[in-house]
Amino acid sequence: MGNILLKNILFSGKECDILIKGNRISRISEDMTDLPASTEVVDCTRKVALPGFVNMHTHAGMSMMRGVGEDIAFHEWLAKIWEIEKDIDGDYIYQATRMACLEMIRTGTTTFNDQYWFAPMAYKAASEMGVRSVLSYVVCDRNDPAQSEVQKEECRQMYELSKTWSDLATFVISIHAVYSVSEPMVLWAKDFARENGLKIHIHLSETEKEVKDCMEQHGGMSPVEYFDSLGLLGPDVIAAHTVWLSDNDIDILGKRGVTCVHNINSNLKLASGYRFRYNELRDAGANLCIGTDGCCSSNNLDMLEAMKTSAVVQKAWRSDPASMPLDELLAMSTVNAAKVLGLEIGEIREGALADIMIVDTDNYHFMSPAPFEANFIYSAHSDCISSVICNGKFLMRDRVVPGEREILDDARKYLNKIL
Repeated sequence: MGNILLKNILFSGKECDILIKGNRISRISEDMTDLPASTEVVDCTRKVALPGFVNMHTHAGMSMMRGVGEDIAFHEWLAKIWEIEKDIDGDYIYQATRMACLEMIRTGTTTFNDQYWFAPMAYKAASEMGVRSVLSYVVCDRNDPAQSEVQKEECRQMYELSKTWSDLATFVISIHAVYSVSEPMVLWAKDFARENGLKIHIHLSETEKEVKDCMEQHGGMSPVEYFDSLGLLGPDVIAAHTVWLSDNDIDILGKRGVTCVHNINSNLKLASGYRFRYNELRDAGANLCIGTDGCCSSNNLDMLEAMKTSAVVQKAWRSDPASMPLDELLAMSTVNAAKVLGLEIGEIREGALADIMIVDTDNYHFMSPAPFEANFIYSAHSDCISSVICNGKFLMRDRVVPGEREILDDARKYLNKIL
């Protein structure tokens, strides 16, 4: 792995040089001249350096399922998806995850936290594409004791396999949801994760129906209260959605230091809800991030779009234009994710892993005196992201991703075959 100098790039409002040695940011300074041998110098005039986005909740294997469940409510949609998923296999996941990685690279995402099936095939795809991945074994026994035993053994085997993965991949345990996993299986998965130092990724309080059903089945406890009673919630838990929360739920999530992931486009499109209680969760002490969810519900993996929608909806329902300000919005998409994942990503600093997006400001979106962050999030589209570096390697350069045509052609052939 060679050295790269990003010359004359804007960072934190100032023009500077950023030296990447191997997979890390080595130096940030003005007019760097004493360069290591074999350093490639890249002119970045009128370009801005930002940390690569971290998509903290998605289902990459759904990238070829866009539009299969439109204009229906969440639980009807979920039943349809489960029916479709009976027929997918590892080859499908490989093709779909390559497609997802291609889309994420083109929209500035360098790390994704995935919850889907056939994780080894997702690992193969993500590794080939050079994207940093967080992949899980999904516990989802649907209250079937026989299935529980099968999944326990599969989970153990996948954990052992994950020890052979590269540093670009992290293995976690996913507990699908309160309505799809039995209590004994929740307890087993919790213990397995903590015994092995693994993060836990769950869907939590996504719909009003989920909350009401849980309260009926568990003595008036909400999903948050129920999982907390089982000792599940803690700073190692990544909880997707968290839309339907009581004041007590928020207090619990804050005290436990849970990471709550906002998935606004999916929640809006499935009419699951939109009142994500950002201010209250932040003030209570929860760690807050942004995700796109899967393409079957949000229809794309564009984090920039998710950031804008998150902010404008938050401002609207609260009647508070100051809610979810720009600096916090960027943190939700970068450094906040690094906190829970335990990775040295999400910020541009000396010593950090070199996961960087390069934004080209030489276009009409940035022709104003407004701060860069305002123009980037509220005015621009992700096609202003000209290049993406992950782990010190260019994955996209001047809007070109090597092998893109082949990836699309292979996916199209496979999609036609299974259809």
